[in-house]
Amino acid sequence: MILEGLVTTLDADGSPHVAPMGPCMADDFRTFELRPFPTSHTYANLKRDRAGVLHVTDDVLVLAKAAVGAVDVFPPTVLASQVRGVVLADACRAFEFVVRELDDSEQRMRLRCEVIHTHELRPFWGWNRAKHAVLEVAVLATRLHLLPAIEAADEFARLRVIVDKTAGESERAAMAFLDEYRRGCGR
Repeated sequence: MILEGLVTTLDADGSPHVAPMGPCMADDFRTFELRPFPTSHTYANLKRDRAGVLHVTDDVLVLAKAAVGAVDVFPPTVLASQVRGVVLADACRAFEFVVRELDDSEQRMRLRCEVIHTHELRPFWGWNRAKHAVLEVAVLATRLHLLPAIEAADEFARLRVIVDKTAGESERAAMAFLDEYRRGCGR
């Protein structure tokens, strides 16, 4: 199963980095596989440190901003307890992990990870249709350079209808942010 989440790692200077990742999780949530691109900050950090934290969150605004590399103010964190890293304080769950195997023989890296500590931070609020739509728009925003402008605009418009019908304040803010991002990309 692919779990959409956020991975925090530490850059070489010790500053925190956050990126959306969709690891393939084992059914027991004890192991998973990450497949970052070799040019990503997350890959460089994981290759160097062999550790990070995977977060489950229902905060679509942080997901949206992380998807396009526009986290202007890093969310509040606490230090991880078992790895060199940070835990997003407002996540629902966090999985501290170590990289057990790294395969860089393909275009996408394969990092096999083991969860060594789990945090239950707060109850999972849940996902409504607007949260799902924003998640899809965030993924679409990372692919704007691959899609014809009209196709991207049509898909944004289709998903915006769902957000308009079912969103709360956070989802509306995330959708507005992603709309502005798309316009800034000339799409």
